[in-house]
Formats: sequence, structure tokens, C-alpha cells
Amino acid sequence: MKHLLIIYHSKTGNTERLAQAVIDGARSDDIDTVDVRVKRAAEADANDLLWADALILGTPENFGYMSGALKDFFDRTFYEVEGKLNPLPYALFVSAGNDGSNAVRAVRRIVGGYPMHEVQAPIVIPGAISATDLARCTELGMAFAYGLDAGIF
Repeated sequence: MKHLLIIYHSKTGNTERLAQAVIDGARSDDIDTVDVRVKRAAEADANDLLWADALILGTPENFGYMSGALKDFFDRTFYEVEGKLNPLPYALFVSAGNDGSNAVRAVRRIVGGYPMHEVQAPIVIPGAISATDLARCTELGMAFAYGLDAGIF
């Protein structure tokens, strides 16, 4: 069994809607060899990272940055997993009020210190969430689950 960890933060519900689409895709009925664990950023810890074979992160853009809760997750786990974490493929989705570029840049800078590698360009959703945006997030979750199932990651 492979392990896919989805960590996100949402205050207004927008990022949670995107996260639910990612979760729905990852839990596709066609995939039964991938265990999906979902945690809010404030609840996730180092043990979750050590459990994971792949990671999907979700954050709103707050003040042109990632959410404080996601940053706190990184602060709470970095030293705890240092030297213990297998390289993790990861992807990111951002619910943005602006263009999301600084949130993406901040996450990339931080995960560069972990053994993590981005395997898909971030999905950035500025403004209102459309059905197309939700479909993109569903595809993200499904692609990660299929990638783990097929041994691509």
C-alpha cells in the first residue's frame, strides 16, 4: 500500500473546496492500492510526513504569502524529519486573492530544504472558484494516486 498525504489550510472555505476536489480525485474508486490521509495544516505533524510516499499541499494566499498555518506546519516538522524523510514528490494548490506567485515562491523555498521535489506545476486559482478549477484539482488528486499506484513516484 502506498501513502498519499494531503495537507491544507482553509479559513474562508475556498481552499477547503479545492482540497475536497483533490481528495475526491485521490480516492477514485479505480485505485485501491493508495491510502489517502488528509490533515489540516494545524493538525499535521512529522509522523504524517514520515508516513507519506507523496504529498499534496494546499494553501490560501494570505498577505501575498502562504497561510500562517502551513508555515507553522513547516516550522514544526523540519528538524523533526531532518535526515529521516525519504524524498517526497509533491504538488501545490493555492486559492489566491492576487496572483499567488509569492505564496508559490515561499512554499518552494521552504520545501527546498526538505527532501521534496515538485512533480507538477502548482495550480493557482485566483478569485472565484469555477467548475473548471475544481476539475483541475480532482485531476491533481487522481494523477498523484495513479502515479503512486503505477510506481511513477
